[in-house]
Amino acid sequence: MGQLSFFSAETEEPAYSDLAGLLAAHGQAVRSDSGTRVSIVVRDRWRAEQIVVEMQASGLNSEVTTSDEGTPLARTASCHELDALHSAWSAGAVKAMPAGWIPSYRALRLWVIASGHSDVGRYQLGLDPHAPDTHAALATALMRVGIAPTLVGTRGNSPALRIAGHRRLVRLHEYVGPPPVAAAAPDWPPADVH
Repeated sequence: MGQLSFFSAETEEPAYSDLAGLLAAHGQAVRSDSGTRVSIVVRDRWRAEQIVVEMQASGLNSEVTTSDEGTPLARTASCHELDALHSAWSAGAVKAMPAGWIPSYRALRLWVIASGHSDVGRYQLGLDPHAPDTHAALATALMRVGIAPTLVGTRGNSPALRIAGHRRLVRLHEYVGPPPVAAAAPDWPPADVH
């Protein structure tokens, strides 16, 4: 009989700060008089739908819509509850990872949903090509949770943190839990790596 597995992301209560996982990817937080809106354009509809599920679990009004280019877009309504997140992840008008940030289980799950994909026995977490100063800091943030990545693709439009090795991949899967929907399975960290 196998041992029951409790995934870390399933044991945490949802919080506004979890949306930092979208900002670790290529998400944006924009502040206005009516508050902060967090949004992210993703390549697959399932990603946008699952991001909205996570946003709503945190108590935020949110929706799936379409970007000007016709790509799925997940976004919150503007609200002051996200102002602290915007402040923490901004240095003036530029996105910046807060010093010492450690991704929560749910933040890491959102990062995987937003920009994760399999890479021939390895796994990649996408980064924001427009925020290159965050890349090394985000690699360090992953190391803080015991997942040592390699920074790849920095010369192109697809920078990412590559995770390789049995232990690291298993640890990532333990953190983020099972895929949210069947469509996610090909792009999800594997549960068992050979």
